[in-house]
Amino acid sequence: MDSGQRSDMSGNRPRLGFIGLGIMGTPMALRLLDQGWSVTAWNLEPERLAPAVACGARAAADPGEVARASDIVLLCVLDAHAVEACVFGPQGVAAHARHGTLLVDHSTIPPEATRDFATRLVDRAGMHWIDAPVSGGPLQARNGTLTIMAGGESAAIERARPVMSDLAANFTHMGPVGAGQTAKVINQAIVGAGFVLMAEALTLAERAGIAAAELPACLAGGLADSALLQKVYTQMQARDFEPPRGYARQLLKDLDAVLAFSEGLELDLPLVRAAAARYAEYVARGQGLSDTASIVRLYEGK
Repeated sequence: MDSGQRSDMSGNRPRLGFIGLGIMGTPMALRLLDQGWSVTAWNLEPERLAPAVACGARAAADPGEVARASDIVLLCVLDAHAVEACVFGPQGVAAHARHGTLLVDHSTIPPEATRDFATRLVDRAGMHWIDAPVSGGPLQARNGTLTIMAGGESAAIERARPVMSDLAANFTHMGPVGAGQTAKVINQAIVGAGFVLMAEALTLAERAGIAAAELPACLAGGLADSALLQKVYTQMQARDFEPPRGYARQLLKDLDAVLAFSEGLELDLPLVRAAAARYAEYVARGQGLSDTASIVRLYEGK
């Protein structure tokens, strides 16, 4: 049994690595530091490491250094290309981790890419892969109240569970590797179509001249009630878009991934296609880095 495995099983907390300190990764890493975890971190833009380092994280020069210092490596980066580079690049996790190190990928990438990466990682480095994409924003990440949907072997899931319990209010094992990303595909279909629906509902309420700000309270408890209505609609109505909680271009990427996945299943999802078209139009207007909820500006001619 290697040292990484011993540290997991001896009662001592495993050492964590965190790769990707962006809009979600930073509050997740800060949350883990608050909970007393030892964290070694790396980000492509080194300046983004500063908040975590100020709270006790150790900065690494590359993903390989993170892997050498860690028993469990958490990854939260932009897309499948970034995941592949961080894990399989020359200075990546696979080339430098000890046998038995666990990788938990919080990125949102296609299920088929996840399954391919997981096979390559166990063959190359003897490491198990958990796909654990997240739902919720930076505030939920900072407070440890994310929703995390996971795929992987049961034994690997149990190794990761103590860490996940400090990040998530809802952590669910959905099946083998790839199942977490499949659940995230469905999540993003609901979210993407829901954001556009909230923008249209708000536009309708405002144009009709009713008290638009009162609509969430008015509809609370009815069939139209939802987290989207209570949170996203409210954010849109307040035009509260700075700083961004998520980027329009990222949700467009996710909606495109939903469509690609559904096509592989020979399914047509016209509502998701319509939502993707709305976000594609918004991003084409130069709003890719605008808050996801600011899609309502399309209905204002902005």
